[in-house]
Amino acid sequence: MIGRLIDKLVFGFILVIALQLPQLADHYQQFLAGLYESTRWQVEGYEATAKEYHYADAEAMIARHQQNEEPSVRADAEQKVQTLALYKALTEGVAIFNSGNLFEKTAYMFSPVRFDYLKKTISNFKPGIPLTDSGIGFGVVVALGVHYLGSIPFILWARRRKRQRLAST
Repeated sequence: MIGRLIDKLVFGFILVIALQLPQLADHYQQFLAGLYESTRWQVEGYEATAKEYHYADAEAMIARHQQNEEPSVRADAEQKVQTLALYKALTEGVAIFNSGNLFEKTAYMFSPVRFDYLKKTISNFKPGIPLTDSGIGFGVVVALGVHYLGSIPFILWARRRKRQRLAST
C-alpha cells in the first residue's frame, strides 16, 4: 500500500517536472527570437554599409576588411564573421521553434552547444502549467515514459523476489 502511494507521488512529481518543458520551450523561444532580431538588425546594418560602399554583399566587404593592414579593422571583420555565423545558426533555431514539435524543440534547447542560452533562459524562468493540448500531452507522455523506465528495475526486482519466494516454498 505504501509502495503504491510512493509510486503515485513519484509519478506526480515527474508529471509536474515534465509539464515545465513546454513552458520552458516557450520562454526559450522568446529569448531566441529576441537574440535573432538583435542579430538580424546588425546583419542588415552590415548589408547596408556594403551596398553604400559598392560591395557585392556584406561577406565581400568583410573579406576585404580581413585583408586590411590595420589590426583593428581585421579584428572588427572577424567579429562580423562571428555575427554572420551566429545569425545563420539563430535562423535555423527560429525555424525549428516556429514549425517544429516539442520533441525537436527540447532536443534543440538541451544541445550542449547551446547550454549557455538554456542557462540564461532558466535564470528568468517561472514554473507554470501549459494551457495547450500539445503541452499537456507532451508532459503526460514524457512523464509516463520516464516513470515506466524508472520503474523497470523495481518491477524486475519484485519479480525476482517473488520467484525466489516460490522456489523456497
